[in-house]
Amino acid sequence: MSSALDEDTRRALGEGRETAGAMLRSAQKDGQKIFIVFLIGFLGAFYALQYRVWQFLKDVTKARMSQELGEQVVIIAQTPFDVILLQAKISLAVGIVVAFPVFIYFARDALEERGYWPRSPVAIWKVALVGLLSLVLFALGLFYGYYLFFPLMFQFLAENAIAATFEPRYSIVKWAQFIFLLTISFGLAAQMPLAITGLSYTEIVPYETFRDKWRYAVVAIFVFGAVFSPPDPFTQIMWAAPLLILYGFSLYLAKIVVTARRSSERTSFRALAASKWNVLAGVFAGGVAAAYLFYTRGAVTAINAYLDTSTVGTYTDYRLLSAGELLPLSPTLNAVLVGAALGLVGVVVALMYFVLSTLDEDVPDEGAMGDPTALDLGELDEAGVRAAPLEAFAALTEPQALQLASDAMDDGDHAKAQAILDRFDEAETADIEGDGDVAIETPDADDDGDGDDETAPGSIEDRATRAGGSFLSELTEGERDEDDIGGYYTDIMFIVDSVTSKAFWVVGWFMLVLGGTFTWLYSGGIGEVKNDFLDRLPAAVNPDSLTVITLHPVEALIFEVKFSTLVAGIMTLPLIAFLAWPALRERKLVYGRRYVIFGWVGALLVGLVGGFALGYSYVAPTVISYLVADTVSANMVISYRITDFFWLIFYTTAGIGLLADIPVLMVLLNTAGVSYKAMRGRWREVTVGILTFAAFFTPAGILTMFLVTIPLMAAYGVGLAVLFILTFGGRRDLVNPRTADA
Repeated sequence: MSSALDEDTRRALGEGRETAGAMLRSAQKDGQKIFIVFLIGFLGAFYALQYRVWQFLKDVTKARMSQELGEQVVIIAQTPFDVILLQAKISLAVGIVVAFPVFIYFARDALEERGYWPRSPVAIWKVALVGLLSLVLFALGLFYGYYLFFPLMFQFLAENAIAATFEPRYSIVKWAQFIFLLTISFGLAAQMPLAITGLSYTEIVPYETFRDKWRYAVVAIFVFGAVFSPPDPFTQIMWAAPLLILYGFSLYLAKIVVTARRSSERTSFRALAASKWNVLAGVFAGGVAAAYLFYTRGAVTAINAYLDTSTVGTYTDYRLLSAGELLPLSPTLNAVLVGAALGLVGVVVALMYFVLSTLDEDVPDEGAMGDPTALDLGELDEAGVRAAPLEAFAALTEPQALQLASDAMDDGDHAKAQAILDRFDEAETADIEGDGDVAIETPDADDDGDGDDETAPGSIEDRATRAGGSFLSELTEGERDEDDIGGYYTDIMFIVDSVTSKAFWVVGWFMLVLGGTFTWLYSGGIGEVKNDFLDRLPAAVNPDSLTVITLHPVEALIFEVKFSTLVAGIMTLPLIAFLAWPALRERKLVYGRRYVIFGWVGALLVGLVGGFALGYSYVAPTVISYLVADTVSANMVISYRITDFFWLIFYTTAGIGLLADIPVLMVLLNTAGVSYKAMRGRWREVTVGILTFAAFFTPAGILTMFLVTIPLMAAYGVGLAVLFILTFGGRRDLVNPRTADA
């Protein structure tokens, strides 16, 4: 059996392991210094958490909450070791992060040997400037998160939980992990200007890619926010808005840097600043004057008065610092210092604008340019090749382009060789005459239009394609009998394709049901379900003795999303079956016309409603009453976690209906041509499917998964027993598959 990884991938992994080992050996002699730095970071973070950070995080959590709401939000430790172990884990991570740059520095010899270290010396001030800029951006991301996003988000989450009659009892582990995860995400997101500018400047990712793919960036930002923030529209907007602004600013900054790099001989920053000194001085003076007037003309007092009236009763009121509170200096001097900082920012922005304007003016008019086909591409470097007009490459033949690339390879300039091939492929597929016709289409060269040759030997895309092809070939090649997974591949893909062609209806219906269910739960429906259910408990059980808590800040919202997704999935299954029925019938998996699906839906609905009514009226109250009575008799406090409580309600109500539907569905499948013997012989596949379903749609834990799997398998056994009786042991199916009407 061939490996699923191709030779290039295995070689890359081997080189990575060798490089890591060489770095460890190179830094081994300085291990004590690295350990000392790690220890300083570890101990500093440990004691900072113990004496300052926890209280600070509590204040941030309750910053926008009223006094009454803040008192109901409690941070709890579930085990005696929660706090100290959490502090140790966080401190360990901080120590590793602090020691990692030192480790890289001492391992530089191994990196130099393998060509991963800059060959030309980099000025210390440049490294320090990049590091300082990175820290400033990271700090700005944290400032936005801790002083605007977190207070508003936690206020919303607490109010939503209280409105649903839940008690916010945040586990310190889950609460801290949630905060630190968002902290890291905000800090990394703030690095966007530095990352985009650096990638564009080094031509690792061309500036034009970031500019042309902005739509994908917008989608990625919202998807990223959906993963790392609560799933409500307000929080999504608060997350995405600053990132979109940052992306736009990053594009502007990258354009200036890239244009300056490509035109470095025509522009002198010092000369430009000298020629515009009067404008820059005016911007600086304007910043100083604006800050001075802001602090001396009552603006701070007016803003603080508005904040006091708009946040009366909050746990921690927001207010701006007056000029006398900024630094231990006079108010006038503080105002001047703030103005100087503001003026410097304005000077930098104005200088960036002048640089870009000057570079744009220096670009010669297209009509005044010489013959682009006379350009000597062999004399250009990589940046010049990528900046050269497409007409110069369109005039080349393929052998000429390959010869130029070969000459660059002989000179050791692999980047230039790749740039020549990329630009030649781009010219071949582009409409350089503007007549709307594509001159030549080179297959498998630049399928996505990003200027990269997807089929270039050794490229990442090529490796991934070959590795994926090797893996799929193991599934699809060889013998294709009914017991081989490859034998099912064609049938499965045929059915999937038949449904994919109608994906608009499937996705639309799924999102409609999901959105409606989530909106109902989100707007108070989950609290109504809880109160109505507790009212149905026996009189011997005091509803006040049972409380439902949230251990995670977004636990209620996550449950609402999961439950809504489950409901939408169940409601979408009949539509998928209806659309896939012709393909299933063509593959001889079912028989009969697909309109029988409507009858199926009715029969399954009767079973679901009947089972739900039985569970809601008898099973669920009996089970929960027994659990509550047992806990009360042991003199324990009853605080059920929201996910466990509501999944228990779901399993003992709707779950009964789903169990009742399994035998009904098996009988319906038999009427569609699925024989009793096939269902009995495929019980292993059914078990695997049920285990997979339980793993995705049940709370975490192996025990819970098996508690769901066992009743489902029992219902499957009941269905087999019913079919055994109806089909006389499989000798006479309800519909004979061989003679059924197709």
